Amino acid sequence: MARRLFGTDGVRGRANIYPMTAETALRLGAAAGRYFRKDGSAAHRVVIGKDTRLSGYMFETALTAGFTSTGMNVLLLGPVPTPAVGMLTVSMRADVGVMISASHNPHEDNGIKFFGPDGFKLSDEAEAEIEALMEAGVAPAQADRIGRAKRVDDGRFRYIERVKSTLPPGRRLDGLKVVVDCANGAAYKAAPEALWELGAEVIPVGTSPNGLNINDGCGSTAPDLAARTVVERGAHVGICLDGDADRVILIDEAGRILDGDQIMGLFATRWAAADRLASRTLVASVMSNLGLERHLARHGIALERAPVGDRYVVERMRAGGFNLGGEQSGHIVMTDYATTGDGLIAGLQFLAAMAEEGRAASDLGAGFDRVPQLLKNVRYSAGADPLAAPAVAATIRAAETRLNGTGRLLIRKSGTEPLIRVMAECEDQALLAEVVDGIVDAVARAAQAA
Repeated sequence: MARRLFGTDGVRGRANIYPMTAETALRLGAAAGRYFRKDGSAAHRVVIGKDTRLSGYMFETALTAGFTSTGMNVLLLGPVPTPAVGMLTVSMRADVGVMISASHNPHEDNGIKFFGPDGFKLSDEAEAEIEALMEAGVAPAQADRIGRAKRVDDGRFRYIERVKSTLPPGRRLDGLKVVVDCANGAAYKAAPEALWELGAEVIPVGTSPNGLNINDGCGSTAPDLAARTVVERGAHVGICLDGDADRVILIDEAGRILDGDQIMGLFATRWAAADRLASRTLVASVMSNLGLERHLARHGIALERAPVGDRYVVERMRAGGFNLGGEQSGHIVMTDYATTGDGLIAGLQFLAAMAEEGRAASDLGAGFDRVPQLLKNVRYSAGADPLAAPAVAATIRAAETRLNGTGRLLIRKSGTEPLIRVMAECEDQALLAEVVDGIVDAVARAAQAA
């Protein structure tokens, strides 16, 4: 059964433009409510969280109407990180969890992600069934079976306690000066509070959301602000979260950026040394750097690659019984602690390593040499398919021939935006630039002609 509404991470798009309209959210809530109330019994519940986007109010209300119309009781968490929704879905014995967020995208966008009762994101098959219910139409509940809605005031505090519990008992962060950039997003209160409670000296950045400034010049996709702050304030490390706090980028004391590959490389080798890494295997996406793969091999650690999207990384982890995975973009998934990527937990694990070993962030982060990698994006109009153009296909074939044996090429459509992502790795940086720029030019011409 094919999916048309759902992408690689839920439903996403520009707010108030299909599919991200209040009407669609209402119908989606009703369909999801019916899907999770297949037995028709009462006492079913859904937890709904959101980030700080202005449109979150609209989608929260529409989803609540949809769910309650089918008899689901709704627990509203307000602004909380995405991993908090996964955690609270389980701890509150809910049938389904929903996060309203477009993650690292600008405020104009929004999205809707679903979690099952086990706290993990829904499978492609489950999403396809919900779409089918939307198309078929959902019969509302009888008047005496309509659900109720209730605000949950302590969701953030429950999440903070869970985050802190991932550190060894008694471990504190005294003496560490930490810049934490919350991207004016969902963790704008939770992240600084958790760090402060653990004893760190906290320098907050991106903690003044106004509904329109999420991810705007701050956060994991714009870490320069945090990097400058680390250097200017003499901090030991910076933690940059994205809008829904499920990914992280770290900054060392000199203002240098540590991406998801470097973080995963550190965690994998530490866990393997402590005999904690399940099957001595790390799961990453096809985007992860070849340097990471070589680094892990030197330590006797296998790397398994999954399609892009933290959901697919998690699916491979669960299928293989692995407990560590993630993406270069900063999704770090540790299933010992959480059901999805958690930027704050990953940041705390890095701080714990600094505290335990007495090493600087730059020392911990210098795990391997990256193979030169170049990624460029080409935007295209909805409905177009630039990759289907014969000229684009021919350019890609020629590039693969040139890279044969010296590098690798990955071209894909974004699952969250109308973008073609062109990525290549090669030790020869001149060849790398020629290959990527040639494909980008061909895709851009095809997109304009469409």
